[in-house]
Amino acid sequence: MPIEIESPEQMGYDKIICNLAESSVSDAVFSDLKIDLASLVLCYGDHLGKPELRQFIAAENDLKSANGVLLTAGAASALFIVSTSLLEPADHLIVMRPNYATNIETPRAIGCAISYLDLIFEEGFHPDISKLQALIRPETKLISITCPNNPTGVMITRNELQQMIKIAEEHNIFLLVDETYRDLYRDMQLPPAASLSDKVIGVSSVSKAFGLPGLRLGWIVTQNKALQELFLAAKEQIFVCNSVVDEEIAFHYLVKKSTFIPGIRTQLDKKFSMLEQWIKDHKYMEWVKPDGGVVCFPRIRPEIELDLTRFYRILNESYGTYPGPGHWFEMDKRYMRIGFGWPKEEEFRKGLESIDAALKEVLSGT
Repeated sequence: MPIEIESPEQMGYDKIICNLAESSVSDAVFSDLKIDLASLVLCYGDHLGKPELRQFIAAENDLKSANGVLLTAGAASALFIVSTSLLEPADHLIVMRPNYATNIETPRAIGCAISYLDLIFEEGFHPDISKLQALIRPETKLISITCPNNPTGVMITRNELQQMIKIAEEHNIFLLVDETYRDLYRDMQLPPAASLSDKVIGVSSVSKAFGLPGLRLGWIVTQNKALQELFLAAKEQIFVCNSVVDEEIAFHYLVKKSTFIPGIRTQLDKKFSMLEQWIKDHKYMEWVKPDGGVVCFPRIRPEIELDLTRFYRILNESYGTYPGPGHWFEMDKRYMRIGFGWPKEEEFRKGLESIDAALKEVLSGT
């Protein structure tokens, strides 16, 4: 996938001065967590995952039983498990687009038919529920969405979520909701999607909102007992159980997350204010203001004529600045995902200034 081939990790961090491509908050440092693992037994863990951690996540998701939580190796493996467990080549999937690439590429590899619920800039990147209804087929098995959306940062409304759930229930299909950024909302927080229906599958992780991507710890939540057994069987075939080290650290972090989130929000608010002012003053860029998460998806205004390939080359090579270009998400390269959670303030400011400088250079023809 382009998003992986061209990721900062693969390109080499030594080439990057201003990294605007990351879709998470700043990485946490282990010493700051103040966790003692000296007595941890390095055994095979519970196949479902550490019971205490599952109980905590179940309570957070308004589920009655910890058996409704399956711990996975990050949200990426959770999404892989859901797709490979539910979908076969004869099935049909509806995916919100733009979206995190795994939600599209794994079903493509399976060979099932895919329809896209495209989010439109001029519509505020909100889904058209009537279009979703029209996309349903007899062989439709799954609807896949993210909220807050990656890359736009836009959240669906509670009414839109309820309508999607109603469609899933009426047609006896499943609704997958990737809720990785759920803790990082601005003005409203939706209820945990899986708490609203046994036709909903929720996915999340500690990577994006908490800056713990090195733990590789995510989860699937569902009230549906048949799905619980199916997903567990799939996990056991792939990696049996999680790392007990990752589970232990994640547990100690999450039970104390209320002490970490205020600091995360303070840093996000500072950089978001900087970003909001930058967009407000810009002659060439426009956006749909995000409702949550740590990314946004602005675009170079459609009426501006420029060589986009040259723009990104200058931005990358001359200024060492890397946003996520639109083609990572099967969108026009006028769009770019800008992550404002990961870089430090000065790096972020310099990155925005570099976008301005590269645009000026391309538009002036120099």
